[in-house]
Amino acid sequence: MLKYCSQVAKMRTILCLLIVMAVVCLGVVGGHKRNGSDDQQGHEHGRGHWRDRGRGCGRDDDQEEGNDQDRGHGRDHDRGHGRDHDRGHGREHDRGHGREHDRGHGHDHEHGHGRKHDHGHRREHGRHHCENVTKSVIQGNADFAFRLYKQLVALPTNQNKNIFFSPLSVSLALAALSVGAKGQTHEQLFTGLGFNSSQWDQEQIGEVFQTILTQLNQKTGVDLSVGTALFLRNTLKPHPEFLDTMKRFYLSEGFTVDFTDTAKAIDTINTYVKDKTRGKIDELVKDLDPATVMYLLSYIYFKGKWEIPFDPEDTTAKPFHINDNTTVPVQMMTLKKKFWVYEDRETSTSVLHLHYNDSVSMMLVLPKNGLANLEEVICQNHIMKWQKWMRSRVYEVYVPKLSITTKYSLKDVLSEMGMPDIFTDRANFSGISEELKVGVSEVVHQATLDVDEAGATAAAATGVVIMPLSMHITPVLNFNRPFMVIVVDRETKGILFMGKVINPSNK
Repeated sequence: MLKYCSQVAKMRTILCLLIVMAVVCLGVVGGHKRNGSDDQQGHEHGRGHWRDRGRGCGRDDDQEEGNDQDRGHGRDHDRGHGRDHDRGHGREHDRGHGREHDRGHGHDHEHGHGRKHDHGHRREHGRHHCENVTKSVIQGNADFAFRLYKQLVALPTNQNKNIFFSPLSVSLALAALSVGAKGQTHEQLFTGLGFNSSQWDQEQIGEVFQTILTQLNQKTGVDLSVGTALFLRNTLKPHPEFLDTMKRFYLSEGFTVDFTDTAKAIDTINTYVKDKTRGKIDELVKDLDPATVMYLLSYIYFKGKWEIPFDPEDTTAKPFHINDNTTVPVQMMTLKKKFWVYEDRETSTSVLHLHYNDSVSMMLVLPKNGLANLEEVICQNHIMKWQKWMRSRVYEVYVPKLSITTKYSLKDVLSEMGMPDIFTDRANFSGISEELKVGVSEVVHQATLDVDEAGATAAAATGVVIMPLSMHITPVLNFNRPFMVIVVDRETKGILFMGKVINPSNK
């Protein structure tokens, strides 16, 4: 749970976000069949069989030079940058620098400065290589986020409704699924997620997700938990490499269940989800096909407190204009303080940045001419611009209290986004197990968003300085009409959550 410092424990506006993403695989299992005791393995299957084999790009090369550096950096060097490196700089480097290097320094260099020079070069090269892979994955995740947002907005069932989801959670589940995919199925997953399979391989992508997940789970200023879980049919014999990769790169926990006992399987999965989401989502699964062989889910739970608190005594009922003809009353929080804001003239949009006590921020995006025009053009470049050019000054801000729950079936959406084969008999998931022909029957995504107040005012806890107002008119930012919500992590540059609020009074 979130640990409150004593001086700020009195009051904070709380944002509580959580996402669960589920991928359900159906198939026919043949051949090997385990005995009845397998039903009782449960938790031990994941923690006993899976091994943690490293920290990928995130590890400290200075502390792990020796063999681990050769295994980690060397393998990445050969597979990723190494292919291009060998074709271009690599060959010339070997022919030119290599020969002169050997002639000039000879045996003494090999045993003296040479080893340090080699390690230093590889460390520097490895860091540069990891940065390139990480940047590529984050860019792919961001592009995927906006494509998915636009698909959800366009669904007939979502017209005039609040939208809220976690692109990170969806990307995480699909990237984890790609571990077991082969051939065209794998290519579709990678391309659909925005990853270049000709440039980066499965392990390199996995190492980036491993680093991102590790960084997010280590945050102390907010309560943030991200991960995946595998529920496997107790008669399934998956490849050890599949389980090992899931554990290593996607921090996955593993469980064996008897899906033919649907009531017990549903209870097992829902209990796990309830625990990981602190009770916010307690019924993700309502029914299961007894033919299910694998249930893969990813979850993200976030609870944070603003650096600048709202005073609940200032919260009053105000009108919220859903459109030109419809107005609903909402509980509107208000505060006059120094905020980070960017006024985007290109899109006629005001962007309010609300920081938490760690590197996480919420951007509230208020278009002057309606959401539709903004939704047509918004992309990752806007996020980067808004973060780079935001400025701090005193604003009078009005933000509605929120409590939103969403649930989506993403089967048709993901098919439209270039991943149709995973849902058909063309699916190739032989990387999971050779003994079954499996396809994905459903992809379910559930999210909740709560923004509310608790306790009394914290006096000067945030240390915010208010500029003199006697000579200035304080600008007002009033979120009393539909707006977008984007939660980003400033450290990893990733989009954790995004959506739009059409009607704050709708749950």
